Amino acid sequence: MTLTLFPIRLFFAAFMMLLAWPFAFIASMGSDEQELEKPLSWWRKIVAILLKAIMRMMWLAGGFHWINIKGRRALPAEAAILTVAPHSSYFDAIPVTMTFASIVMKAESKDIPVWGTLIKYIRPVFVSRADQDSRRKTVEEIKRRAQSGGKWPQIMIFPEGTCTNRSCLITFKPGAFIPGVPVQPVVLRYPNKLDTITWTWQGPGAFEILWLTLCQFHNSVEIEFLPVYIPSEEERKNPVLYANNVRRVMAEALGVSVTDYTFEDCQLALAEGQLRLPSDTCLLEFAKLVRSLGLKPETLEDDLNKYAASAMQMKKEKVDLKEFSAYLEFPVSQTLESMFSLFDENEDGVIDIREFVIALSVVCKPSKTLETIQLAFQLYQSGGGTVTEEDLACILKTAMGVSQIDVTHLFRAVDEEEKGKITYDDFYTFAVLHPHFAEDYLYADHMGAESGLETSSLSAPNGICTDFSPDSSGDRKKPLQKKLN
Repeated sequence: MTLTLFPIRLFFAAFMMLLAWPFAFIASMGSDEQELEKPLSWWRKIVAILLKAIMRMMWLAGGFHWINIKGRRALPAEAAILTVAPHSSYFDAIPVTMTFASIVMKAESKDIPVWGTLIKYIRPVFVSRADQDSRRKTVEEIKRRAQSGGKWPQIMIFPEGTCTNRSCLITFKPGAFIPGVPVQPVVLRYPNKLDTITWTWQGPGAFEILWLTLCQFHNSVEIEFLPVYIPSEEERKNPVLYANNVRRVMAEALGVSVTDYTFEDCQLALAEGQLRLPSDTCLLEFAKLVRSLGLKPETLEDDLNKYAASAMQMKKEKVDLKEFSAYLEFPVSQTLESMFSLFDENEDGVIDIREFVIALSVVCKPSKTLETIQLAFQLYQSGGGTVTEEDLACILKTAMGVSQIDVTHLFRAVDEEEKGKITYDDFYTFAVLHPHFAEDYLYADHMGAESGLETSSLSAPNGICTDFSPDSSGDRKKPLQKKLN
C-alpha cells in the first residue's frame, strides 16, 4: 500500500486542498465583522456548498468512504456551541469541514500557506501566545458570539484541550461553558479494526499516523449529534459543574468512563526529571486542588516565587488553617481544607508551610528537579547553608508526594566527609555525577513494591497517564487520602 495506494491518496488529498484555496480566498475577501453577522449572500452560499463538496472529496481520497452521521445538528439559535469529544487526532477536522463551524485556533495558523486561508474562511476565534491576556480575550469572544442569538456561525470546541486515545474522557476545560448558553454535545467514534487514527503526545508521530491511515483501504468514522444540553441556573453560574455534567452525558453515549486528570497532570506524572513520581503520589491530587483553588497555570511560577519569598521571611514554619488561608490570600473553603489536610502530618491542625512550597514547585516545574531541590535547601538550610539527613528526608518525601522515604544511603553517599550535614552544592555535584541517583538510592534498594514507590513505566494503560487508570463515576465520592503524612 505504501508504494501504490499511499502516494495516490496523498496526491489527491493535497490536490483537493489546493483546489479549495481559491474559493476560500474569494469568499473571504471584503468581509468585515458586520457582514459576518448577516446571512450569507447567494454567491457565498454557492461557494460554501462547493467548499463542502471539495472537502468531502478530500476525505474520500483519504479512505473515508462513508461518514456515518447520527442525530440532528442543532441550529445556531438552538445551540451556539458544539462541544466535540473525544479529541484523538487531526482527523477530528472531519466534522469541522462538514459543518464549517468556527473553531478556536492559534493565531499563528492563519499565516500557514493554503491552510491559513481555509482556516480564516470559517471565521475562527484566534488565540495569541504572545498576548498575556489571550485566554481572557478568547473567552470573551466566545461569549460574545455565543450570546449573539444565532447571528454568528456555531463555534465547535474540543473541551478536552488535547488528544487522548478515546478510552475515557479527561477533564473538560470550562471555556465553552462560561457563556452559560445551551450547547450541543457531539461524540466521535472511529470503529476501525486497526486503530491508525489516534495521535497522542506519546506514540506514533503525525506523519506516521497519516501514512498508516492512508494505507488502509477503508476508514470508518461516526459523528453523533446528541440532544441540546440546556444548563440549569446553577450550571450557568458554575462553568466547571456545567462542563462536568456535559462530559458525563457524552461519556454515557460513548460507553466510556471519565477521569478528573488533565493533560497537565500527565505531564507531571511522566516528567523527565531526576525524580520520577511513584504511582501512589498525592501530588496529582495536590495539582487538582491547586487548580480548584483558582491558581492559574499562566501565573503559577509568579505565585510560587511569591509564596517562597513569603515562607523564607516567616518567623515560624508551622501554621494552622487560618494562618494558611492568610498566607495564600484565599478564604477558608472545602478546597483549602482538603489541601491543608494533605500536609497535616500528625493531624494536629498545623502544617509545615515549607512542604507546601516544595509541592507547588514540583507541580509548577515537574521536569526541573534540581531547581525544586535548590529551593527546598534554601527553605530548610541552617547556618552555613546546610541541611541534615532528616531535612533531606522531608524534602524528598514532599517532592515525591509520599508518606515515608529512606534517604540514609543517599545522604551518606552525598556526605563523603561524614559531617552529618550537606549543602546544595554537595547535592548538585553528586546529582551531576549520578543523574540516576533516585533509581540507584531511593527506588530500587530501599522502597520496593511494598511502599508503592515504583517508578512509572512508559506503558500507559489508558493512553493518558501511566498507572493512573480512570475509575468510574464513584471517584469523586472517595474520601481524601492523606499521603503526605
